[in-house]
Amino acid sequence: TVLVAVLIGLFMVNLIEPGVGVSTAGLDGSAEIVAAATERGIADILLAMIAPNLIAAAAETNLLPLIIWSVAFGIALASLGDKGRPAAKFFESFNEGMMLLVSWVMYFAPIGIFGLIAGMFGAAGTTEAFVEKISAVGLYVITVLTGLGAHFVLLALILILVGKRSLGYLTIMLRAIVTAFATASSTATLPITLQCAREAGVDERARRFVLPLGSTVNMDGTALYEAAAAMFIAQAYGLDLGLGQQAIIVVTATLAAIGAAGIPQAGLVTMIIVLQVIGLPLEGIGLLLSVDWFLDRFRTATNVWGDAVGAAVVHQYLATEDSRKKKA
Repeated sequence: TVLVAVLIGLFMVNLIEPGVGVSTAGLDGSAEIVAAATERGIADILLAMIAPNLIAAAAETNLLPLIIWSVAFGIALASLGDKGRPAAKFFESFNEGMMLLVSWVMYFAPIGIFGLIAGMFGAAGTTEAFVEKISAVGLYVITVLTGLGAHFVLLALILILVGKRSLGYLTIMLRAIVTAFATASSTATLPITLQCAREAGVDERARRFVLPLGSTVNMDGTALYEAAAAMFIAQAYGLDLGLGQQAIIVVTATLAAIGAAGIPQAGLVTMIIVLQVIGLPLEGIGLLLSVDWFLDRFRTATNVWGDAVGAAVVHQYLATEDSRKKKA
């Protein structure tokens, strides 16, 4: 479902084109970077996944080689069994600490957003130009919300296909979805999600396995948002990304969403990965900051609904298997 969400996000942005005509005045993305992004092919992107010097890659915030190395190192630790467990625990604690630090930093986000909007207003020169810029971001908001709504309905259709009443299940899970909207955190919502799934009659094996795992790796709304945001920024800078580059967005947005933490506005952190792979200026994120806090709540609600649907699908599968075993 994460992959489907990414495709929906790309489709909506290509259809509506909310970034076309958006002014990037006040942002520092250089013309050289934008030109390089236009000329960057799939071969260049694949070569960028390998760095001869990981320290230099970290210093230059070239995250993709670090991710490739981290995945390989994680597989190696898992292969060591008990010997690799202490190192895995260390990196797990390190990750939790970094995510907590990010959440503290985000408390100051309103101040930064105020400064950003003030700078954009000054760069626009006139009130009319500023209103035009905000209206363009508003079209982006509508595009993302439409995509999230379409994916929400698609998940409900999946429930119908597996033989579960989607409306009744949605009604029971509504408390978890509203909590996700209020907290903007799928991790904080997890206890409520587990409770609602139990009230809906979801098999304990399904809910205890799928929901905790889903709150960490099944980020449908985040994946859709990151794909749409990358295309929006590309359009704002006047870039026409080809099918090959959009295919790379599909892969990186999917992986970035899986790696995103279930905390408020974690999608902004992993957005850096997607932009760097395509070669887009990181300053383009500034176009999104003023509305990210709002969209974050909708994509978190979609994330939790996706987890709930996943648990229901596994429940139906387990029920079918149990019935088959009894007949045998």
